[in-house]
Amino acid sequence: MALKVTVTEDRWFSRTVHLDGRLDSDTAEDLDKEVDTLVHSAANVLVFDLANLEYISSAGLRSIFRAQRAMAARSGRIVLVHARPQVQKVFEIVKAADLASIFTSIQELDEYLDAIQQRIVDESSH
Repeated sequence: MALKVTVTEDRWFSRTVHLDGRLDSDTAEDLDKEVDTLVHSAANVLVFDLANLEYISSAGLRSIFRAQRAMAARSGRIVLVHARPQVQKVFEIVKAADLASIFTSIQELDEYLDAIQQRIVDESSH
């Protein structure tokens, strides 16, 4: 499934980036291109609305962290809202662990993230 990226201007100082679909190695570049444009806008805050984001891989995480670094470099910030449980779990894992010391490869990390997200989706459907 592809990623649909839609940007809305809700306030003069912020833009909301709505993500719909899967943020992975096939789609992360789409988000990166959009963020590159937004970083050069007047917005001081980028709000990532994750309500329709079904899945995020390590490549997707890199895109989010890349946006965070770019905004911080210009004294801005990002905010994540409405994360689905499986996506929220990925952010909790990243926050709680030094992933480089746990996984031997990006492929191993992505397999782990796949399994965690699928388990949460399966549990919530029962």
